[in-house]
Amino acid sequence: MRRKLLITGAAGVVGSAILEGLREKDKYEIVAGDIRGDEDKGIEELDVTDPERLLELTEGVDTILHIAWAKDQEDFLGKVLPINVTGAYHIYEAARKNGVKRVIFASSNHATGFYEVDEEIGAADPYRPDSFYGLSKCYIELLGRLYSDKYGISSFNMRIGNFPGDDCPHSDRAAHIWISARDLVQLTERCIEADKDMKFLAMYGTSNNSDNYYDISYLDELIGYKPLDNAAEVMEGARCAGEAVKHDETEYKGGVWSDK
Repeated sequence: MRRKLLITGAAGVVGSAILEGLREKDKYEIVAGDIRGDEDKGIEELDVTDPERLLELTEGVDTILHIAWAKDQEDFLGKVLPINVTGAYHIYEAARKNGVKRVIFASSNHATGFYEVDEEIGAADPYRPDSFYGLSKCYIELLGRLYSDKYGISSFNMRIGNFPGDDCPHSDRAAHIWISARDLVQLTERCIEADKDMKFLAMYGTSNNSDNYYDISYLDELIGYKPLDNAAEVMEGARCAGEAVKHDETEYKGGVWSDK
């Protein structure tokens, strides 16, 4: 029997790349949802703040890939709380009620954006969000920790670096934290397939970039993630020929998001 997945935010930049990549593998039964359904692309209408709809779509699901996210960066009261935070709560509640085994959350490097660029940090180091966006990612990672400890739901947090959607890094900062589409799909698949006894894991999601802000080498042994791409090589290649590189590296890993 093929493993059944639910992908939220399946029409977005990250969600659509994951959906397309996993569909090409033809090894999962995939339910795709987004705030705006798209019948032609096989995407169901899904508002993550609707608990009844989530209960319906998570029935029989083994793993949820929670990618859905309101884009507004700083409207904490208007969007972040009512959509992103409440939505994540409903995701975990639906998982608990329907016996979903694993939730994989699309977190962000902005959960630790206030570390300086030359500081060596790991995924277990304390949170230092650089914005309300990053703060909400921290909260939902901790929500996953709670549901893992209290209800046994395996909770994985992929702190996605830079994924512009066109497979070309566009700035100095991006080159440190960029992830290609095929590496994003590979990392997602490795999280889906990771040992069922792994109950909680946070990781930085990048390709094998030169001068990476984060050491991700341990992910090979831990979950079998072997990134294939390097931002520096891609930027020198034909794919990004003629691209104007933005010089946006700052004192902090969060870039301009950490501006005071």
